[in-house]
Amino acid sequence: MPKTFGETVRDIRKNQQLSQRDLAGKVGVSFTYISKIENEKLDFGDYPSEELIRKLANALNTDADQLMILAKKVPDRIKQRVMERPDAFRKIADLDDEKLDQLLDDMGEGG
Repeated sequence: MPKTFGETVRDIRKNQQLSQRDLAGKVGVSFTYISKIENEKLDFGDYPSEELIRKLANALNTDADQLMILAKKVPDRIKQRVMERPDAFRKIADLDDEKLDQLLDDMGEGG
């Protein structure tokens, strides 16, 4: 099962030997808020904004778009591209995983 947003933040933070207080100081929030993020204890209204997710990514030296997606937010540049080419994204959305993997392989992006 894929890791959640909070689990990912915690794992990256621990790998970088940062405390919750260290990370909180870098992004301008309380360490209790970092704890709530990591333990998935946030109410909907408390969920991090795109700006805070980008600050977290920067502080953790990790991919902001990946954290955004884990937080169930679509990065603005992806939203914009979908709006520019809805025809292409409708077709992509209809592909099953096998065909999508093949498309990524053809693009040189496969895993």
